[in-house]
Amino acid sequence: MAVQEARGGTGPDGAHEGGCTCGGCPHGAREGHRRAVAAFLRRRDEFAAGQGLPPAVAHSASASRQWVSEELTQRAEAVAERGREEGEAWLARLWLRTLCVVWGAVAALLLAEALTAIGAGWTGARTAALLAALVVAGALTAGCLLHRARGGALAPVIGEDNRMSTSRSVAACWVLFVLYAVLMLAVRLAAASGHAERDVLISGLGLARGAGAVTVLAVVCGIAVLVRRVVGLRIVSQRLQKVPAHRPRAADLLTDDSGRGAFADIQYVAISAVALLFAAVRLARRPDRLPDLPWGLGVIVLISAATYLAGKYAEGGRPAVLSVVRAREPGDLDGPIRTGDDIEIRGTGFVPPGAQSADRLSRMVVRIGAVDVHVPLVPVAGGFRNPTDTVLTVPVPAEVEPGSVEVQVVTAAGVATNRCVVQVTE
Repeated sequence: MAVQEARGGTGPDGAHEGGCTCGGCPHGAREGHRRAVAAFLRRRDEFAAGQGLPPAVAHSASASRQWVSEELTQRAEAVAERGREEGEAWLARLWLRTLCVVWGAVAALLLAEALTAIGAGWTGARTAALLAALVVAGALTAGCLLHRARGGALAPVIGEDNRMSTSRSVAACWVLFVLYAVLMLAVRLAAASGHAERDVLISGLGLARGAGAVTVLAVVCGIAVLVRRVVGLRIVSQRLQKVPAHRPRAADLLTDDSGRGAFADIQYVAISAVALLFAAVRLARRPDRLPDLPWGLGVIVLISAATYLAGKYAEGGRPAVLSVVRAREPGDLDGPIRTGDDIEIRGTGFVPPGAQSADRLSRMVVRIGAVDVHVPLVPVAGGFRNPTDTVLTVPVPAEVEPGSVEVQVVTAAGVATNRCVVQVTE
């Protein structure tokens, strides 16, 4: 149940004020999520310091660990629900912000044309450029209104994992630019009065003049489609782990799923942006033809796109269990694995990128024989000691039959590792 709070209560008209944390308004969802995260972090650090444990479980290390894990799991689910509410509210506001940016760009174009027309005079090319910008802005406005709940005009570049897609964003920028260039030439062609001027404009659309830009457009659009196919196939074959984000962020264009800067993405965005800027300058200088992108720059963009695609093939990997041993505390005697003991599972890829939050960590399961054991959350100051990407510690429940038992890890992304056989004694 959402907690209804307000720093200043409600105003005379019944509107929520700045401190509202309910889910009824966008600011309330954001503030509610911020407070829920802060409360969870405080509670986690208290448990890490050994505080807040009930007396009934404080005497037993295993009981206190289980109680702390269950308590943190429940609180993490509440934080995740707040995060989803905040993400939906953020997307609901994004379409309006997108409209402001789009029409702000049109206003900036009008201002730039007015300033550059001083002394040089207003020309038909300036009028065509402004009309083409109005048409593109109108189309984006319609997209914003049709997809208000999914981010407006940015909905096509948001991936299935609720992150901004680098390949789709680059392709969308090139599509909009080429569309704008063709519309500008079409407006000039419609307004042309002489045969000579019309012939010049028609020849400006020839492939010989715009081959570089057309090639780059075809490649980036093909990369966007191919990357989606590659990622989908790698997820189905369990060679790539994907967990959805609470909401898309602009930083997704330059980072991987865990939020770290990704070289393949950064170089693709940077080189594409430079090439797009060059093409825009060429269009401004020669508004009677498609921008003639030099082949040298076009090849650089193609190499960048190939590097990005290769990075998508290389990223990720299936999690793997390398070994399973009996967990030993200092002072314990060595011995075989028995029911009730803790086992330490060593391997790699247990925590998928973007799954470092407590609600995702709590979804990890270790399958010991026919018994599914949820991995307990063991807090430390600033994070969790268990689980980690390379080591998991879980107890062997009494329901496990003695003998040869297979151990398998199921990650938060739903990917299962290989099976490792261990011997459990009575």
